[in-house]
Amino acid sequence: MGSEVGGDIGDEMQRQARRSYWRWSKQDFFPEESFKNWATYRYALSQTPFRFKDRLLARSDDASELGELRKQSENDMKRCLNWWDLTWFGFGSVIGAGIFVLTGQEAHNHAGPAIVLSYVASGLSAMLSVFCYTEFAVEIPVAGGSFAYLRVELGDFMAFITAANILLESIVGSAAVARSWTSYFATLLNRPSNSLRIHTNLRKGYNLLDPIAVVVLAIAAIIAMISTRKTSYLNWIASAVNTLVIFFVIVAGFLHANTSNLSPFLPHGAKGIFQAAAVVYFAYGGFDNIATMAEETRNPSRDIPLGLLGSMSIITVIYCLMALSLSMMQKYTDIDTNAAYSVAFQSVGMKWAKYLVALGALKGMTTVLLVGALGQARYTTHIARAHMIPPWFSLVHPKTGTPVNATLLIALCSACIAFFSSLDVLATLLSVSTLFIFMMMSVALLVRRYYVKGVTPQSNLLKLVILLLIIISSSMGTSAYWGLSPNGWVGYTITIPMWLIGTSGIAFLLPQQRTPKVWGVPLVPWLPSLSIATNLFLMGSLGYEAFVRFGICTLVMMLYYLLFGLHATFDMAHQQSKLRSMETMVTNASTTEADTMEKTGP
Repeated sequence: MGSEVGGDIGDEMQRQARRSYWRWSKQDFFPEESFKNWATYRYALSQTPFRFKDRLLARSDDASELGELRKQSENDMKRCLNWWDLTWFGFGSVIGAGIFVLTGQEAHNHAGPAIVLSYVASGLSAMLSVFCYTEFAVEIPVAGGSFAYLRVELGDFMAFITAANILLESIVGSAAVARSWTSYFATLLNRPSNSLRIHTNLRKGYNLLDPIAVVVLAIAAIIAMISTRKTSYLNWIASAVNTLVIFFVIVAGFLHANTSNLSPFLPHGAKGIFQAAAVVYFAYGGFDNIATMAEETRNPSRDIPLGLLGSMSIITVIYCLMALSLSMMQKYTDIDTNAAYSVAFQSVGMKWAKYLVALGALKGMTTVLLVGALGQARYTTHIARAHMIPPWFSLVHPKTGTPVNATLLIALCSACIAFFSSLDVLATLLSVSTLFIFMMMSVALLVRRYYVKGVTPQSNLLKLVILLLIIISSSMGTSAYWGLSPNGWVGYTITIPMWLIGTSGIAFLLPQQRTPKVWGVPLVPWLPSLSIATNLFLMGSLGYEAFVRFGICTLVMMLYYLLFGLHATFDMAHQQSKLRSMETMVTNASTTEADTMEKTGP
C-alpha cells in the first residue's frame, strides 16, 4: 500500500518536472476544483458564506510559507544577493524623483525652512515600519513580503486585502514613475515636459499618449527577467551616479548657503511641519521591495538587517541634508514649487546645474523602476502561490531563476496605464494603500509577539484584541482631531492617554509568546504601537477624496475575492491538507511494512 501511494506521488512530481515553462492551458490558470466546470462553480458560489468564514479565521504558518507554498513555483529562485546588494537596492528603490520635487513644494507651501524637521519626522516614521519589515523578513525569508507576513499572523482575508493593495500600488506606481521619467528626459533635452508625448483629442487626463514610458517599463522588465544578479550590477552603477549627483547638490548648496534664509524657521508652526511630513513621507517609499528579496538572499539573518536598516538610515541623513541645503540657498517664499533645485542653483549663478539635477532625478527614477520590477514581481509570485491570482503567475523560470510570468503581468498592466493616463486621480490613492499596509504590518508584529495558536490562553487573546482596538481607535482619534482642530489641545488629553493605556496594557498585562531567533524589533510593544499611530496620523493628513477612492477600490477587490479569490484559496488550502494526510499515510504504511518484514524475517 505504502509503495503504491508513494509511487503515485513520485509519478506526479516527475510529470510536473517534465512540463514546459511556457504553457497556456486552463489547468495552468484555474486548476482548482471550483473552476472545473459551471456546475462546480455554481456549487462553490452557493458555499460562499461557509467558505468566507473558513478563510476569515484561517492562518498560515512559517513552515507552509517557507516550504509548501514555494513548491508552487516548481523551480527555486537563485540565492545570489548579499548585504551589499540589498543596501544598494535600498538606495535604488527609495531615492527617486520625490526628493527633488517634494522638498521645494512643501518648503514653499507648508513647512518653510523647517522642512528639514518634516524629513526627520517622516524618516523616523518610515524607520519604525522598516524595523517591523526587517524582523519578519529575517524570520520568514520568502518572496511574498508583507503579504506572506500578514497571511501568517492575521489570516487569509487580511492578506488578500493587502495583496490587492500591493498589486494596485505596483501597477499604478510603476506607471506614474515611468511617465515622470518621460517628463524629466524632456527637461534634460531642454524641452517642455509634454513635448515628447503624443497629443490626441481624447478626454483630458488621457489625451497625452506616452510611448517612451512604455519602452522604459519594457526595458526594466526585460533586465529584471534576465537575471537578479545582473540587475543588481546595473543598480549599483545607476545608484552610484545618482549618489554623486546628490553629493554635488548637498556640497554646492552649502557652499552657496546664506543662514539668513532660515529665518523665520517655523513660518506655519508645528502644523506646517506635520502637513509637509505627510507628503514627503512618500519620498521614503519603496523599501518594502527589499524584504521581498529575502528568498534570493544568501544569509537573510545577517544581510537583511544590514541592507534595510543601513540603507534607510543613510537615506534619512541624505534627505535632511538636501532639504537644509535648499532652505539655505533660497528664502522659502522664493523656492520654485516645480523645479526647486534647478531654480535655486540658477539664483546663485549656476544655471547649468539644472541639467545635473534632471540627470540625477532621471537616474533615480531608472533605479526605482528597476528595483520595482524585481520587488513587485516577487510580491505577485507569492500571491499567485497562494492562488489568490492564477498560479501560472507563480512559476519561476528554470534557467533564469526569476519569476518571468509575474514580471510580465506587472509590466504589461503598468504599460497600458502609463501609455494613456496621467494618473492624477490615482496618486493619493497610492498614499492610502501604502500607509494602510505599513499600519497592518505593525499590528501583525504585535500579534506575532503576543499570540501563538495553541499556546496563548483565550483570555490573553481577548485582552490582546481589546488593547489593539484601543491603540488603533485612539490613533485614529488623534489623527481626526488634528484634522478638525489643528490648533486645539483638549482632544489630545483623551486620545493620547488612551494610546498609552493600550500600549501599557500589552507591555505589562501580556507575556510575550515568541522571541525572535536572530533579530527583533527593540522596545516591543512601544515601537510597533508608535508605528501604528504615526501611519494612521499620516493617513488622516490626506484628503477625504483619497479615502472615497480607497473605499471604491476596496469594494471592487471584495467583489473579485467573493467571485474568485475566496474559492481558489479555499480549494488550495484543502488540497494541501489532503496532501499532508497522504504523506502521513505513506509514512505510516512504510513503517508498518518495515515492522512486518522485521517480524516475519527473510
